[in-house]
Amino acid sequence: MQLDDLDFADDLALLSHTHKQMQGKTTSVSAVSAAVGLNIHKGKSKILRHNTTCNNRITLGREASEDVKTFTYLGSIIDEHGGSDADVKARIAKSRADQRTQYSEKWRQIREE
Repeated sequence: MQLDDLDFADDLALLSHTHKQMQGKTTSVSAVSAAVGLNIHKGKSKILRHNTTCNNRITLGREASEDVKTFTYLGSIIDEHGGSDADVKARIAKSRADQRTQYSEKWRQIREE
């Protein structure tokens, strides 16, 4: 693996079809990163499984990575079902909150006039 394969050094998603492939990629990224002075934060490393019955843990060094049902990658919510429902719902909620804030601010300005 070459470092130019990395999009963002602080936000990386590895995709694999098998546990063996994922463990190999994890080990490879760790080794290449260490060679150039980068460290992987083991506490922030998460595993999301999609459409698999394999529950074998992915390890980073001697520590097992945490399994999660959702995570956020580059601002988008990814879930174990492979859909975007959670992301769309979160974006709609944020938009509604922003609209309420703008409405409240506009109403306050009108009352002050």
